[in-house]
Amino acid sequence: MKHHVIVIGAGSIGHRHIRCFGDTKRTAVSFVEPREEIRREIESLYPNVRSFASLDEISDWDQFDAAVIATTAPQHLTHAQAMLERGINVLIEKPLAVDVAEAEAFSRTAEAHGKVIAVAYVYRANPLLVQMRDAIRSGEYGKPLEFIAYGGQHFPTYRPAYRETYYRSHESGGGAIQDALTHVFNVGQFLVGPMEKIVVDADHQVLDGVEVEDTVHALARHRDGVMASYVLNQHQPANEMTMTVVCERGQLRMENHRERWRVCTAPDTDWRDFSLPVPLLRDELFVRQADAFLDAIEGKAAPLCDLQEGLQTLRMNVAAISSWRGGQWEAINHQCEK
Repeated sequence: MKHHVIVIGAGSIGHRHIRCFGDTKRTAVSFVEPREEIRREIESLYPNVRSFASLDEISDWDQFDAAVIATTAPQHLTHAQAMLERGINVLIEKPLAVDVAEAEAFSRTAEAHGKVIAVAYVYRANPLLVQMRDAIRSGEYGKPLEFIAYGGQHFPTYRPAYRETYYRSHESGGGAIQDALTHVFNVGQFLVGPMEKIVVDADHQVLDGVEVEDTVHALARHRDGVMASYVLNQHQPANEMTMTVVCERGQLRMENHRERWRVCTAPDTDWRDFSLPVPLLRDELFVRQADAFLDAIEGKAAPLCDLQEGLQTLRMNVAAISSWRGGQWEAINHQCEK
């Protein structure tokens, strides 16, 4: 294998990274997980994967060239810094952190290590979303004017252990804003540019066993005056997500749950649909994300979401929570120009 990745944290998302990096067939995989029951389970599923109970157990650090940080959000930057100091490239799970000042301090020094630093916003690995972004950037449809996102799913069905995980508190990175809506904020940033201000109404309406918000409505302004609205809940029966960009000469819509994007350019005309020849497999976006990270290490491409873009999305998360708590518009430090 050309690479060897160490996954730090083997909860549900860490487990998925272990599986999906292995599926690239480009890297050996090891992982760190203090919970013995989980270690044994993963070892039984993937006999070629090496496990450690703690970072202190590892003596041969020079074998690793990549790390995935899949611990809870407050631990992300501590573990990422430790990997960078060992000369290891890092893919940091979303959100980058929970504290903007801490993340900004990390950003000021991290890139001096000269290693690839990426943030795992997996929607960016979707080739359909990239096609839609390229169509917007081509200028064919004119200037973007609005971004409209709506989505939801029945969280207890897809994440039945949510009550026992980081999700149950904001301090550990939980709640609908930091867990789910952050992905959509990152897509809005990807399609129409950075967000500049936001106002949020949110509430805990349905999910039992937690008190964090499960329903969010937000209005925002992105760069160049693009108006935006975000609506998301974690209790509706349908698992769906649509993200629409209205431009001067057309309307483009990503329908994530239907695995297509579409465009409409004139009143009373049909949509033109774009889809992949073969539907995406269950893990395919995560395998694509893993491949893209390895490509970035090899110098073949830029990270799908680099540190500065991940930091900008963190600012959106924090501003959204602050707006909800304070009941007012929150400005966002406008530093990301990607």
